Amino acid sequence: MNLVLDLGNTKHKLAIFDGNTLVALEITEQLLPEHLEQAFQNFSVTNAILCSVDHYDEVLATVLGENIPFIHLSHTTLLPITNAYTTPTTLGKDRLSAAVGANALFPGKNVLSIDAGTCLKYDFTDSQAVYHGGAISPGLNMRLRAMHNFTARLPLIVPTNLAEIPLNKLIGNDTNASMLSGALNGALFEVDGTISAYMEKYSDLVVVITGGDAAFFELHAKSRIFARPNLVLEGLNTILNYNIDN
Repeated sequence: MNLVLDLGNTKHKLAIFDGNTLVALEITEQLLPEHLEQAFQNFSVTNAILCSVDHYDEVLATVLGENIPFIHLSHTTLLPITNAYTTPTTLGKDRLSAAVGANALFPGKNVLSIDAGTCLKYDFTDSQAVYHGGAISPGLNMRLRAMHNFTARLPLIVPTNLAEIPLNKLIGNDTNASMLSGALNGALFEVDGTISAYMEKYSDLVVVITGGDAAFFELHAKSRIFARPNLVLEGLNTILNYNIDN
């Protein structure tokens, strides 16, 4: 079994895969050595991969190294796709992992993966399994927080469930409604417009979305989108299996 660790900006995830099947998942604000020890006790883990978007966790790496072989995902890690990004050392590992996961789900297809989390991240892999890059823009909560942080009077709006907010208020009739219209409709228009632009160039495009705000876009976007909540984890597992086989 494979142990997959994804240390993201706001959440840490620990996943156990049996082949390509996700059999266990733990999401926390901070992964600790105890989480790893529990995973070793509960599952017959033989290999692991560690992905950190911010910093290398020496403590977790030490615990891993004392128990099983593991890969720390970097720009030198072997990949099942070709990375054509011109600055691979600055490419977010979560972006790369999502692209690998999307390509594994739809081999031989032009795939746009969208990670709707802290930022909106668009990543394109063509039908020849070549990753080209994409775009990054502020996520939903970041847009709302930016309006509060960089103005004197706009309030801080923290929606509890973005997927449940209706989009019938294009014209906000108070300050909160105006901010929500700008942030949420603006992001939705961006996603719809980006997908349309890609589809004009690649008519057979497949779109896969993941991330904490994926449900919002899956519900409201005009284009057909395949939601895959664990796309980054699946991509990391694919990378790990590729390195085991090679």
